[in-house]
Amino acid sequence: MNNTQPSSVTFFILQGLGSLGEKKMILFVIFLLAYTIILGGNSMIIYLVRTDPKLGSPMYFFLHNLSFVDMVYTTVTIPNMLSGFLTDVKIVSFPGCFLQMYSFIQLGLTDRALLTVMAYDRYVAICNPLRYTTVMTRPVRLLLIVGAWTFGAFFTLPAITMATQRSYCGPNVVRHCWCDPSSLRVLVCGDTQVENMVSLSSAVISLLTTGLLILISYILIVMAIAKMGATQRLKAFTTCVAHLTVVTISYTSAAFVYISYRVGNISPEVRIIVSVLYSILTPFLNPMIYSLRNKELRDAIKRAFCPHTDILPQGCKTLNIMS
Repeated sequence: MNNTQPSSVTFFILQGLGSLGEKKMILFVIFLLAYTIILGGNSMIIYLVRTDPKLGSPMYFFLHNLSFVDMVYTTVTIPNMLSGFLTDVKIVSFPGCFLQMYSFIQLGLTDRALLTVMAYDRYVAICNPLRYTTVMTRPVRLLLIVGAWTFGAFFTLPAITMATQRSYCGPNVVRHCWCDPSSLRVLVCGDTQVENMVSLSSAVISLLTTGLLILISYILIVMAIAKMGATQRLKAFTTCVAHLTVVTISYTSAAFVYISYRVGNISPEVRIIVSVLYSILTPFLNPMIYSLRNKELRDAIKRAFCPHTDILPQGCKTLNIMS
């Protein structure tokens, strides 16, 4: 079939987890709670960074942008998935499906690029502390943010552009909670070998590039920390532990998703659940990890929500104990 032929499919049906029956409502409650926490936690970080002058360092500027990306990233898929739990048939238009697919992939890669930028920021702060403020100027920070978004768009466009040019002649049932590239590709009329290669190459190159840059940054950081005294070493390690924890969780969960799609005896429902958990895990844990591991952020929370330190609410007492 000619690849430039207009598609005979004008909409897609998202099957999601319809086979789970009444268990869908349990998942609905779990994912709704998780989404609420994601929005609340990341909104809190954005609010604190934008209003607290003591959080004006480049590290918090990048964290603020990471929280924004996490919120949009989950908003692209979770509300649509939640509505699918409440209806028997979830329909998405042809353009809307590809817009969702592009946004999901692009924001995921932008998230990885921002983690890479934050690793570079920690490298400069620890390995070149005297030059930190002169290197991480506001124009440089903005350039790094633009670079992260450009990186995500660059590695997303080829596969999505090819997908939109193909014909989808039915069935139009997508076995996923959203327009997942792998689930949509099986509906293409004709051979998809080229699309598979382009999609896999883009994913591998982008993940390996960001992962390698993060690894190099931390190797240089470890080499610099090894030359420090005990007090400086502890302080340097403290500034990295939250970011390193987030990076480890992010790339480990991505590896599980990659493996689940290539193991033949895993049911489609399990693959979907693994994919959904992957998409919400890092945005869900980011605010908690940074709030628990970063003293400056905990202090900012106390200043914002517990301004009167003489009579502290129970939540503020808990924060004081954690500090």
